[in-house]
Amino acid sequence: MPAPQQYLTISRADARRLALTRQHLSAARPPADAVGLRTVLRSLRYLQLDPVGVVAPSHELVLWSRLGPRAGAHLPTLWWQERWLFEYWAHAAAVVLTEDYPIHRVSMDGYPPKNLSLTKTWMDANDQLCTHILHRLSEGAPLPTDAFEDRAVMDWPSTGWTAGRNVERMLTFLWLQGRIMVAGRAAGQRLWGLPDACLPAEADRAALAPREMVTAATEHTLRALGAARPLDIRQYFLRGKYDGLPEVLRSLTQEGRAVAVKVEDTPSAAETWYVHTDALADLEAIRAGDWQGRTALLSPFDNLINDRRLTERLWGFAFRNEMYVPKAKREYGYYLLPILHGDRLVGRTSPRFDRSRGVLVIEGLYLEADIKPTAELCRAVVAQLADLATLVGARGIEYGDRVPDRWRPLLG
Repeated sequence: MPAPQQYLTISRADARRLALTRQHLSAARPPADAVGLRTVLRSLRYLQLDPVGVVAPSHELVLWSRLGPRAGAHLPTLWWQERWLFEYWAHAAAVVLTEDYPIHRVSMDGYPPKNLSLTKTWMDANDQLCTHILHRLSEGAPLPTDAFEDRAVMDWPSTGWTAGRNVERMLTFLWLQGRIMVAGRAAGQRLWGLPDACLPAEADRAALAPREMVTAATEHTLRALGAARPLDIRQYFLRGKYDGLPEVLRSLTQEGRAVAVKVEDTPSAAETWYVHTDALADLEAIRAGDWQGRTALLSPFDNLINDRRLTERLWGFAFRNEMYVPKAKREYGYYLLPILHGDRLVGRTSPRFDRSRGVLVIEGLYLEADIKPTAELCRAVVAQLADLATLVGARGIEYGDRVPDRWRPLLG
């Protein structure tokens, strides 16, 4: 009979602080250079892409929260020149690491999955369109979507936003199969190319075995989240692609690459969490009192809070993206950035960059009910808003009426 599993018990605050440490949201910021950028990206493993530009693109905000306003200048070099990064679908459209290409190759080789039989039928029927796209790209130059002719003999069956977009659909499906890649962007539009033109010559292009893929993704996720339950692991990085996760976690603990943990003060203290052994030194330092928090504003798609269930369970912070809520039903505002202060999510702000005037408009600042609107917290938040203004190139900041009364005299 196997020995009973041993558990390490940690506090909820320890789990939060470990997550912040692993995601570079505690203590001093890493250097705002290419080295610091690589360090952060290797920790996070992906940056979600989102087209909403109320303030700045989400992937830029994620890097800014960790590295400051100057680090983003190094991103194009890693992305488009060195090809150290590429675009693919992780749990959403994302920038991912080229060193993880063997992980993503598994998804590419398996697309379309069996539950998308209509996609396969449509692609097979439109082989002529597929051949046309691949032939045009073989000529060498990256091409935008409108450079391809619609040679479909079967229209994509949609009554929604994809209706009549046969070329766009085929490009997306070929991208998900890894047969084409995003070679660049022009005026915000994707430029397409073949993998040989988009990947570094030295890149490993062989797919991992499915079990190896789940193991690698699980280890990446544990390192990024600090402490995580199986449910949390399934929601990070490769959402929905962790087949055989219980067996993988069992192997990782038996091999000494992960430890089982109980987190006190959570809604169900009986749940089993896991911590990667690479994070144990950070956890030991935290439990010894060697931890320093800082203040940061987070993208609504930030890696720390993208799993809303985990955010509420670990942080006690209920967050929803009100961009998708009718205006009359919004509680706070269209575009919201959660406010991190120390090891708590203390509130949210609703900013908007008025590009015509060059002004960052703060439509609201909202604190959680149990958070005191101290002058020290106000100064910390205002400093981050000034930093955000630097990131977007705003010449000034304006505050709306929805701010804590005690802060109004301090906002200028």
